[in-house]
Amino acid sequence: MAFQLSPGVNVSEIDLTTIVPSVGTTEGAFVGDFIWGPANKIMNITNENELVNTFGKPDSNTFVSFFTAANFLAYAQNLRVVRAANTAVVVNATSGSEAIGIDNKDVYEQNYLAIPNSNTYGMFAARYPGLRGNTLKVSLWANSNSQLFSTWSYYDQFDSAPGTSNYVSGVNGANDEMHIVVIDRLGKFTGVANTVLEKFAYVSKASDAKNDDGSSNYYVNVINDRSQYIYIMNHAQAANGLSETTSWGRAASNLGYGQSSNEYTYNLANGNFAMATDGDLELGYDKFINPEEVDVSLVITGGHSKTIQQYVIDNVCEARKDCIAFISPTMANTVNNVGEETSDIIDYRNNLGRSTSYAVMDSTWKYQFDKYNNVYRWIPMNGDLAGLCVRTDYQRDPWFSPAGLNRGQIKNVVKLGWNPTKGNRDDLYKNGINPVVTFPGEGTVLFGDKTLLSKPSAFDRINVRRLFIVLEKAIARAARYSLFEFNDEFTRSQFVALIEPYLRDVQGRRGIYDFRVVCDTTNNTPEVIDRNEFVGDIYIKPARSINFIQLNFIAVRTGVAFEEIVGKF
Repeated sequence: MAFQLSPGVNVSEIDLTTIVPSVGTTEGAFVGDFIWGPANKIMNITNENELVNTFGKPDSNTFVSFFTAANFLAYAQNLRVVRAANTAVVVNATSGSEAIGIDNKDVYEQNYLAIPNSNTYGMFAARYPGLRGNTLKVSLWANSNSQLFSTWSYYDQFDSAPGTSNYVSGVNGANDEMHIVVIDRLGKFTGVANTVLEKFAYVSKASDAKNDDGSSNYYVNVINDRSQYIYIMNHAQAANGLSETTSWGRAASNLGYGQSSNEYTYNLANGNFAMATDGDLELGYDKFINPEEVDVSLVITGGHSKTIQQYVIDNVCEARKDCIAFISPTMANTVNNVGEETSDIIDYRNNLGRSTSYAVMDSTWKYQFDKYNNVYRWIPMNGDLAGLCVRTDYQRDPWFSPAGLNRGQIKNVVKLGWNPTKGNRDDLYKNGINPVVTFPGEGTVLFGDKTLLSKPSAFDRINVRRLFIVLEKAIARAARYSLFEFNDEFTRSQFVALIEPYLRDVQGRRGIYDFRVVCDTTNNTPEVIDRNEFVGDIYIKPARSINFIQLNFIAVRTGVAFEEIVGKF
């Protein structure tokens, strides 16, 4: 009770309604090669259409990465993607004589927006690095003469010729408006050459120009904020072929802006592409290292090298201890490798050299249709396996196995690189490799749920590892509310009262057989308290998935009662 000088009633509150928070289990993470889109930055993708809009359609260089991501999104709606860029080679196309490396908007704003740039870059740069930017064209019209305006190739995209904006007119300026279009010159974005990708109407040459709602109408700001295809590199200057533009970019007061009397066209060029190196991919996966910055549960390795697979296991999943890496063998191990598949895949797993419950490996690649290029492609299956975990979470809970005929059905399979027999599956499973099998009439199925943990343990099963990830993340977040409280009976009782209902709920949903929470003087001794520590011991009996079924069919004589023989065989 608070100190009082005279009799009275003191009211206080004690909150015992805190609950264990839910945690995410469906967030995928992937780093790959793409032809377009921001590089070296995490982008949240929810479906395949968004994948195309952000990173472009696949080509002969990028299809493995594209379809690995797309296959995950066939089951899920939350994929964090990093486009890895070969920084030594991959550059953005420009309208000048020299290309430039701009990975993403953050890089542009830090290094180029406020800094005068060389005229060799020209007026415009492709939004993203790669070859795709070489197919862009920008056309600009800044003359108010209506008759001349009708000669512009893209005049029909606009209601009228540009003129003087209300803002500039109000400060005694003139002729500040212009129109800009961005064109798919070769049809690489749309499939149709010379398609207008985007247009910017009545944007202003005045640096202080505003729309009626107060937003900037200055063409540099408008394009850099709204365009999906280009940045402004150089302010329009005489060096860019616009002789009337020396006043562009100045404040509008009493300023008459020069007018361009012709259509000015800029073809972007000199962009380049190369596949990301292992070092580039490692930098991409580094963006997922810190669990306090980004929440991920399923880390996909696509068709990357063994070096990258090892890096992801060691530096992301094992370091975070709240996510699982999904690994596939090489295509050479499983496609057109007749008779050697089992031994080569096992050798690959052994050379991977990792015993861990934070990684899962499958057995093959799948053949699927590439609708964007009208061809069939071989694609690793680790994106699908991560997706099966998400589908399991949607249908049941993370502690259910994602394998088998109920939840392990794999989509978009024309054929497998290799369909293992029962004997093959026995050999694979002994080595912690999960077979993918096509059963006639039943589809293609993940037929194993092992992790890469070599020693016998409950954690050699995917469902147990994912169960503990969920429990550990959720309870750790709940435990933070005990920080800076006193380590006394009240706090310990409050902690137990918080955790036990949560575990009973998981038990009721078949995740665990039994549990016990110990948080009392037995583990919070005076020595522990004096070290400013708090200990809660949580004992879990995890539910186990069925991997083996024994069916005994016993023939008995007609006159025998079943009660006489049941349980004796």
